[in-house]
Amino acid sequence: MFSEAQIDRIIEMAWEDRTPFEAIHHQFGITEAEVIQLMRRELKPSSWRLWRKRVNQGVSQKHLQKRNVEINRFKCSRQRIISNNAISKRNK
Repeated sequence: MFSEAQIDRIIEMAWEDRTPFEAIHHQFGITEAEVIQLMRRELKPSSWRLWRKRVNQGVSQKHLQKRNVEINRFKCSRQRIISNNAISKRNK
């Protein structure tokens, strides 16, 4: 279904507290339930439990309904718009 690189990116997005499930759905076309299944399948059991705990706590803002209204973007303000999900490195 997904390439190894795509799976890695989905996992990375799922781990990011400020990336909502809606952003993953928009980019990859999979639902929250499918993200949860993918995470359960791909992560070690201890990592899976840690991730689920984070998602279900107030720390995570994985659901748009739980987000602060001041957060209106899916990505870091320092991330440049580059194709293929590549994140540019900041120049020092």
